[in-house]
Amino acid sequence: MDREMRVGIVGFGTVGAGVADILQGSADLIRQRLGFPLRLVAVADIDTESDRGVRLPDGVLSSDAARVVEGPDVDVVVETIGGTGAARELVLRALSAGKHVVTANKALIATHGAEVFDRAAKAGVRLGFEASVGGGIPIIKTLREGLCANRITAVYGIINGTTNYILSEMAKTGRPFDEALADAKERGYAEPDPSIDVDGHDTAHKTAIMAMLAFGTPICADDVYVEGIADVRPEDIAYAAEFGYAIKMLGIAKESDGRVEVRAHPTLIPAGHLLASVDGVYNAAYIVGDRAGRVMLYGEGAGRGPAASAVVADLMDIASDVACGASVGERVPMLLPAKALKPMSEVASCYYFRFTTVDQPGVLGAIAAVLGRRGISIASVIQKARAAGETVPIIMLTHEARESEVRAALAEIDALDCVRNKTALMRIEDHE
Repeated sequence: MDREMRVGIVGFGTVGAGVADILQGSADLIRQRLGFPLRLVAVADIDTESDRGVRLPDGVLSSDAARVVEGPDVDVVVETIGGTGAARELVLRALSAGKHVVTANKALIATHGAEVFDRAAKAGVRLGFEASVGGGIPIIKTLREGLCANRITAVYGIINGTTNYILSEMAKTGRPFDEALADAKERGYAEPDPSIDVDGHDTAHKTAIMAMLAFGTPICADDVYVEGIADVRPEDIAYAAEFGYAIKMLGIAKESDGRVEVRAHPTLIPAGHLLASVDGVYNAAYIVGDRAGRVMLYGEGAGRGPAASAVVADLMDIASDVACGASVGERVPMLLPAKALKPMSEVASCYYFRFTTVDQPGVLGAIAAVLGRRGISIASVIQKARAAGETVPIIMLTHEARESEVRAALAEIDALDCVRNKTALMRIEDHE
């Protein structure tokens, strides 16, 4: 068959090099499955000297991004720069030039998704972004295509390998956050500046994308309530285990009564739940649909191989559609009429509290009285032995309560003379 799809890559870092490696190393397999080749014709990066472990044909690598995004010999542009500055400009330029685009950039899709989708639709070209969530796990394809006949009610994701590794190590070894983070850096699982991961923003970006696809409504990263894992302590993990829970950094998206809630934070989940067994740098997405029921996807969520695999899968999808004359628009409408977002203050959840109090009679009663006035019902309590400095930890689980009432109650409790430190709070997801 005398045709081919010509590929250009902008960004020759970890993922870009991985894509080039697959396009060249698996060229025969790709040709067999498509019936024609994907040919790498151009790669652009500001660094043209460093060895990425991938040998490119002479003349393919340059520092000229315009050569890729506007070159007449490029049919589809792969963007692996990351961020929302130069990457956004180059993606929009490529779409306007009539190029199909595949991106691994979760920040771009989560922040400027509506703009990028609109530009692709107006240009009549395809946009692939499977690698933006979950690396090689086909979460995007599952939401866009595999479950498109379902009304999805909830999506839960362990979608950041760094935070999952840190929490897994804390649970396994009892080491504090700082030591587990240092270990993650040493092993290459955490960046030198890990803030986007440990502060929860990476999970928030990916949660916004999943929610947008699951519920068909415009959602951006700023809509996601975010908390990181830096305040999780080994004793919290141990106390949670006593109650039968594990602590995971979750991205959570739910729809009820026509409104959508999106949040990313450390969460207690039942120890017997499938997600509780996802340890180390692995990722997973747990999706609840009205027809398919409960679906879980699991695998390696980051790294050169998994992310590059997802990028090339998008390239092959686009090439196949174009070759057979299928519409180049999105197979499933991306955005339906907008749904209202539920403010975090109105979210209802069960809660985990860790109070630090003085060791004297009446403390538990004083705390319970405040909670009772706010309509917060106690489910379970553990009061531990005296800790250093004559303080006593009290660990409490609640029945479902509204976030606004919980925040008001804790502000009042933390002001009590018998309470020494700010109360630790985490939410619990133990039913769907």
